[in-house]
Parts: sequence; structure tokens; C-alpha cells
Amino acid sequence: MTGSILQQVLPALDERPRFTVGERVRVITRAPIGHYRVPIYLRGSPGTVERVIEPALVDNEEEGYGRNAGNRRHYYRVAIPMTALWHGYDGSPRDELHVEIYETWLERA
Repeated sequence: MTGSILQQVLPALDERPRFTVGERVRVITRAPIGHYRVPIYLRGSPGTVERVIEPALVDNEEEGYGRNAGNRRHYYRVAIPMTALWHGYDGSPRDELHVEIYETWLERA
């Protein structure tokens, strides 16, 4: 390696994706007061990670209150079966809702 410097970009603590494509997740059920970004009807729903959104971004809920301090985490595109969202759904069992959800709202299923 003559004449060049090899640089490696390392993610900061907690900036690596917590979930992977194909992983089963559940939207966390919680009721925060104030500013939040997950519709109530999605809470508690199971789904599958379809995509990790890059790059990691700031937590917009915490940012709204000035508490973020630059921490970055990932959004994930999650496929949620319509049958998990709507009791008595009579469409195709393959129908899904695709939604992007911030990492702090997901847990392993």
C-alpha cells in the first residue's frame, strides 16, 4: 500500500443493526406520553424484517424533546400480516402491511 492510507469506518456503539433481514420481530406495546411515531394499531403485532434502512439515523422521538444527543439507530421495513392487524380479516392470508419502524419500537418475536 504505497501512497495511500487505508481507512476503516467503524460504527459507533449501538449503530450496528440490531435485527437482520428475515428475522421475526414484534412491535413493542407501550403508551408513551407525547410525541411518538408508531400507530396504536401496530403495537403488539408480529412481523418479519424485510430491509434494514441505511444509514442509521437519529431517534426522532427523542430528538423532538432535545434528548437525543446524536445517538443513531436503524429503521427497518417490516412486513406485518393483515390477519395479525385486523380481527376477522377475510382477504388473502398472504396480504401484508409494509411499514418502516424505528429500532426502539421492535423486539425479537
